[in-house]
Amino acid sequence: MSPDALRPPVKPMLAQARETIPGPGALRGGLAVELKWDGYRAIVFTPSRPGGPVLLQTRQGGLIQDRFPDLVAAASQLPPGLVLDGELLVLNGDGVMDFGVLQRRAAAAVPRTVRALAKAFPAYFVVFDVLQLEGQPVLAEPYERRRGWLESLFADHALSPPWTLCPSTRDPAVAREWLGTWTRAPGIEGVVCKGLLQPYRPDTRGWLKVRARETTEAVIGAITGTLGRPHLLVLGRYDSEGRLRHVGKTTGISPTAARQLADRLTAAAPGSHPWDGARFSAGWGTRDVLDTTLVVPDRVAEVSVDTARDRGVWRHPVRLVRLRFDVPVQDVQAF
Repeated sequence: MSPDALRPPVKPMLAQARETIPGPGALRGGLAVELKWDGYRAIVFTPSRPGGPVLLQTRQGGLIQDRFPDLVAAASQLPPGLVLDGELLVLNGDGVMDFGVLQRRAAAAVPRTVRALAKAFPAYFVVFDVLQLEGQPVLAEPYERRRGWLESLFADHALSPPWTLCPSTRDPAVAREWLGTWTRAPGIEGVVCKGLLQPYRPDTRGWLKVRARETTEAVIGAITGTLGRPHLLVLGRYDSEGRLRHVGKTTGISPTAARQLADRLTAAAPGSHPWDGARFSAGWGTRDVLDTTLVVPDRVAEVSVDTARDRGVWRHPVRLVRLRFDVPVQDVQAF
């Protein structure tokens, strides 16, 4: 094994957001476009010597291979001294990619629970880069060459699920089709653009990501800031039983939108709001909570959202497009 062999933690290469798929000159050597998956970013390390441990590292550097014994067992398909970058996914009982179930598996700690979850909800690993081959790091090699090695790895070792090779294209028409059509399926939220001549640079936002977005409507149930100057909106939708269910929050709204809302929001009377006593997270995965004011839920916002959802809740902050004072709350799509 090379003395320079990679060991955890390895910080993954990252992507910066774009609104549209860029032209071929945006990154070095032209573009390759891959699907962007809605799972957990992870890096797999196979042992360089027989009997060594298989390691599964999160984006933050934690090791979670004990939570995914099914992937560890399937690593017997992989050659030694290999490091793969990809996305960890889990299917629910209906065979659909499910972020909520993935969270359950990643948080499980009791061995019996870990085994039961692995049996009920199998994990899959979508591979989109190779960082090391036969104990030798290949980060300095261009993406085009790394991709070729990755394709050969799958072909030479006849890799099968849970190992899946991420689709990649250099055809702009195919990339646009993926962004417009494939993202309708649960678990696919957009595309990632990579330069054919780019090396792999850990902890650098050298790639470009484009999330699929749609415009929809939701009810304003709470705000941060003040009634005179709201900062962001906490949104809800009514379910079939008439309950207002929390579905997400916006990014900070513009001064113009804040002025429009200032005369049209009414603070909810104590004990009258369906969210009385509720607390809203400041961000996905954080314990910080928002300081909110509940308002009478009689105003509608049109928002731009991506496809990352967990049981009807938008995981990423949404963007306010405009306020819809002309739309009654009963016309908003149900939860």
